[in-house]
Amino acid sequence: MNMSTTRSAAAVVTGIGVVAPTGVGTEEHWRSVLAGKSGIGRITGFDPSGYPVRLAGEVPGFVGKGRIPNRVLPQTDRWTHMALAAANEALEDAGVDLASLPEYEIAVVTSSSSGGTAFGQEEMERLYRNDPSWVSAYQSIAWFYAATTGQLSIAKGARGPCGVVCAEQAGGLDAAAQARGMLRTGTRLVITGGTDASLCPYGLVAQMSTGMLSRAEDQQRAYIPFDEDAAGYVPGEGGAILITETAESAAERGLGDGYGVLLGHAAGFASNIQDGTRVLTAVIERALDDAGVAAADVDAVFADAMGTAEFDRAESAAIAAVFGPCGVPVTAPKTLAGRLYGGGAPLDVATALLSMREGVVPHTVGPSRIPAAYGVDLVLDRPRPVDLENVLVLARGHGGFTSALVLSRSR
Repeated sequence: MNMSTTRSAAAVVTGIGVVAPTGVGTEEHWRSVLAGKSGIGRITGFDPSGYPVRLAGEVPGFVGKGRIPNRVLPQTDRWTHMALAAANEALEDAGVDLASLPEYEIAVVTSSSSGGTAFGQEEMERLYRNDPSWVSAYQSIAWFYAATTGQLSIAKGARGPCGVVCAEQAGGLDAAAQARGMLRTGTRLVITGGTDASLCPYGLVAQMSTGMLSRAEDQQRAYIPFDEDAAGYVPGEGGAILITETAESAAERGLGDGYGVLLGHAAGFASNIQDGTRVLTAVIERALDDAGVAAADVDAVFADAMGTAEFDRAESAAIAAVFGPCGVPVTAPKTLAGRLYGGGAPLDVATALLSMREGVVPHTVGPSRIPAAYGVDLVLDRPRPVDLENVLVLARGHGGFTSALVLSRSR
């Protein structure tokens, strides 16, 4: 491994935009994380009383009107509205004028899991209650997994390589890795990250098919990964958008290493739960090797935290295999928002970057009874001050997708 080559090719994160249950706006989200303020509550977008799952992480008070162009509103779903709003914040945060950059050197790659389920449900209802003439022409694109990437490309004049990664929760890390690859091959700036918004009856029923959603009605104990009483996860909506640039581009604008760099990545696929520990262990090791970082130099792990006994055991075993039992602080701030699917990993990356900025590992709200056999040093009760130079973010998606991303404060 040529460490100097790896570090020189790292992608610099210069802007962050957040639309999440923990807050609309990066700093609001960060304040919620530090305070342990949960965004999980009873579903309000529709009456959930007839469903076994009644809690979710909804983005409080978010509407697209006033945040994105009016003409785009009827053409797109809520998940795209969220991504456009987050991208606007991220670009403003990065202080970049896209008009000053060559359009073919601006790219977009996002993650998506559900697509525009709410938009699709509304149009199907119009079809069945009326006739085909009532169905919007935009149904053909608004539901599509790549709709957000396309709308971002159009809105921001990004005519470089564009794409979408569909790997459920793991897709956000894989999209960041694709962004890093694009920056290595001639692209100057990549808009990446992702959002999801499937908290409608159709979307919720689809998620319930996994059998992994928490049916608890106690907000404080509904999503408690690594706890001996863990019984599933809470679904959520929203996510984060990141602006990534080449080191040269960031340096030209006087931003240095920005919030941090995307230093290493690896992905794998676990065909069954029995393979989970082995695959995740190998993915972590390959991500560290790609970054040129030793396990001893990782200062914190942002866990995937599925919230079921089998998956929690597999993840804790993989972390212990690489770092030793209780060898590194582990956290899962996603318990405040729920699992956001295509938006979940980007939000974890954003939170990890903010943690490096502030030198603190956020605590995990909810779990309280951690089996000693797990061997994880889960940060509980309050944030833990730690000088963070390198952080590992983990993500797994339904069906076996597995991904790991190494972030560093500097190249």
